[in-house]
Amino acid sequence: MKKAKLELYKEVALLRDVPEHGLKRGDVATIVDFAPSKDGKSRGAVLEVFDAVGNTLAVVIVPDHHVEPLHAGEVLSVRTLARAS
Repeated sequence: MKKAKLELYKEVALLRDVPEHGLKRGDVATIVDFAPSKDGKSRGAVLEVFDAVGNTLAVVIVPDHHVEPLHAGEVLSVRTLARAS
């Protein structure tokens, strides 16, 4: 199956944990740019992560294959962010 195209300013779900920022698989973020990823081999997605009321929690870069667009029928949930020490 072909992966859906990632677009700027669209919400995506993380496919992997990002423990250094306290983020978990399934958390929702907004793509704000594209850049080289940390591994230098793939395109990176620059993500802005917001809390439930719209405050920015983090801006991170992950390989673009670590996120996917949101889909109809998915349900969002709320959790408290546990930041790494």
